[in-house]
This record gives sequence, C-alpha cells and structure tokens, in this order.
Amino acid sequence: MKLTLAEPKYLKESISVISELVNEARFKITPDAVELIAMDPANVAMVIFKLLSSAFVEYDVKKETELSINLDNLKMIMRRVTAKDIVTLELAESKLKILLKGDVKRTFDIPILELEEKEQKVPELKFPVSITMNAAMLESAIEDADLVAESVVFNADSANFNVAAEGDLSKALIEMKKDDNMKISTSSKGKVKARYSIEYLKKIIKGSKLAENASIKFNTDYPLKVEYKVVDKLLLAFILAPRVENE
Repeated sequence: MKLTLAEPKYLKESISVISELVNEARFKITPDAVELIAMDPANVAMVIFKLLSSAFVEYDVKKETELSINLDNLKMIMRRVTAKDIVTLELAESKLKILLKGDVKRTFDIPILELEEKEQKVPELKFPVSITMNAAMLESAIEDADLVAESVVFNADSANFNVAAEGDLSKALIEMKKDDNMKISTSSKGKVKARYSIEYLKKIIKGSKLAENASIKFNTDYPLKVEYKVVDKLLLAFILAPRVENE
C-alpha cells in the first residue's frame, strides 16, 4: 500500500475534525477510497469519512486493507503538515509510515492498534427535509446559539430554516429563508422540528474547513445528518442523535 497526497488539507483537516469525536478508529483502505465509519465513545454521534482514490496523485492498493490507529497520534503529525508538503502513507510491518516531503523530508511511524470493536454500519434513515446551505452560515448559526444554551432546535418548512436556542434568561433565534444561498427540499406538509446538542454540533461544523456547502437532513425528534462533500475527492458526514427534553 502506498498513497500519496499533493493536497494534504483533505486528510489533515478531516482528521482534525474526526479526532474531536473519536479517539481510536479503524480505517478501511479499498481500491477506491480510504473509508472510516466510527461512533463516538458515548454513542451519540457517528462519523462517516471517505477520501476517494481520485484525491491522490498516487494510489497503489493491491488488496483491501484495514488498519486501526490512535487519531490523536495521527492528528499531531498532520498538524506538522504544511500546504507545500506532499504526504505519503505506507504500511511497514505493524506501523503506519507517514512521509512528509517539502523543503525538507520528514518521516514518522505510528503504531497500528488491535481494535476488538465490531464493524460499524451506517443506519438506513429517511428524511423528509433536506437543506443545502453555505457551510459558514451553518457554522455562524450554531455559534450564535452557543451563546445562550446547551441545545438547539432546528425548525424547517418548505421556505424557511430556523435555528433557536433558549437558556435560563437568554434566547437566540436565527432565521434563514430559502434563496440562492440555501435550498430546501421537503416532502413534509408542515414544519419539521428537532433538538440537538450544541456541544456535538460545535465539533461537527468544523467540517466547514473542507467544503463550501453543508447538507443538513433531519426529521421531528429524529437523528440529524450533516454532510460536507468535495466532488471527486471527499465525503465527511455525521449522524447525530436527537436530544430529548426532560418533562
């Protein structure tokens, strides 16, 4: 296995975001992509990551390979990657070898782990509402809501998407209308409304570093799916469990 990236930001920024939710992860390296499906330790959020072979300048995978690594270790090395670096990943015995080539050549080895956890599968979910919007707009709305509360309510109909948060004394309401910057597709006749944890959303919205647009899908009191895509290169998606209010 030998994988070379001339645009290392797709791996660097993805690992930075994923490591906020997952400590250790099993990557599947197929002839088509580097893939990851993992749950956070609290089983609240799932991460789905796919870095396509077309994102690499060299992608030599003879057979499907699985390798488990500590994401903090990988993140620390990825932080040392500059925009000028070319990154090469190779398997060497029980280690992942990471070669950074820029003005100087740097080589790192990190251990491959033995993970006993079962393979995760992406659940089949059906969503009546799908919103595509500027990723920075979503990031800003969550940051506004974070000023007043620990959870946020998403509320959508065919023309509007609202983000609301309410604390003991303060409230925030961010109202967004369907326009050139935001497309809403819905099969629901009324409003769709659900509450989610801001703590998790603050980690998820860091995907805006990777893609210009974010896709949001949800249903009333149902999981949320947030996707960031770069055509022919990357998919980074998250599924977040709803937060049920205590009566």
